[in-house]
Amino acid sequence: MIGMGAVAILGSLAFIGWIIWRAARRKPIKAHVVSYILACVSGVLTLTFFLTMDIPEIVKILVSIMLGGVLIFIAAWFQRRIKPDQS
Repeated sequence: MIGMGAVAILGSLAFIGWIIWRAARRKPIKAHVVSYILACVSGVLTLTFFLTMDIPEIVKILVSIMLGGVLIFIAAWFQRRIKPDQS
């Protein structure tokens, strides 16, 4: 799991560097891009932590799949609630 930890750390550093670079060049940073990058980095960090736990691998895989499905459902539900109905 050292490889996943390194990916998470390098991703975090790259994200911070990207924000500093954009700020130095005075370019706007869109909120949805920042949210997407933070979600990716936190996903890798969570996956790294979860896979290092001392439980059978098949349980980890099944829980990851179910948790991902639940989070996708919640995100879609919130997005639908926020947007006005266009029908």
